[in-house]
This record gives sequence, structure tokens and C-alpha cells, in this order.
Amino acid sequence: MIAKKFLKSKPVCKATFSLPTEAVQGAKKVTLVGDFYYWDSESGIKMKKSKDVFKTTVDLETGKEYEFRYLLDGETWENDWAADKYVATPFGVENSVVSTLN
Repeated sequence: MIAKKFLKSKPVCKATFSLPTEAVQGAKKVTLVGDFYYWDSESGIKMKKSKDVFKTTVDLETGKEYEFRYLLDGETWENDWAADKYVATPFGVENSVVSTLN
């Protein structure tokens, strides 16, 4: 799930990414990776676990669409179940998309 808050003072969308623990298949570490970090899993954002959800907030430039996925324990990829849309990749899978078009 992605909650978005568009700032009035600058062209930024605060996007809060949430992944329920039931979606992580017992993983201990969840990293948000996407084209906003050049798909570098080392530079991805480590998500914090609270209760039964992993969560993080990212500032994204408005007026764009960003592809992303969640990396579980550095091994397994998971899409966001409530992404704005999904796009096919050359690797035979789909990426989640978050849109900051308003």
C-alpha cells in the first residue's frame, strides 16, 4: 500500500510504502528498491517493521511515475499489492509503479 501526501510548498510527494508481514513470507529484512535509486539494492531503503507491517517514507519528485519492488532478505522480490499500476519488464516479471502525477 502506498499513501501519498503532496506538498504545497515544493514539487515533492511524500510517499509512504507499507508491506504487510503476511506478504514477506517470514523475511526479516525488507528493502525498497526502484528506479528512484537506480535499482541498486545496496542503496535501497531498509524498511522498518512495526507491528505487522514494514514501512518507509520517501520524498519523490511530482509529475513522474516510478517503478519499484520490495527485496526480501536480499533474495526474493515482491510487488506492492496495491500499486498504482504494474509494468512488464524484459525479465519476464512485472514491476510495481507509484505515480506522483497530480
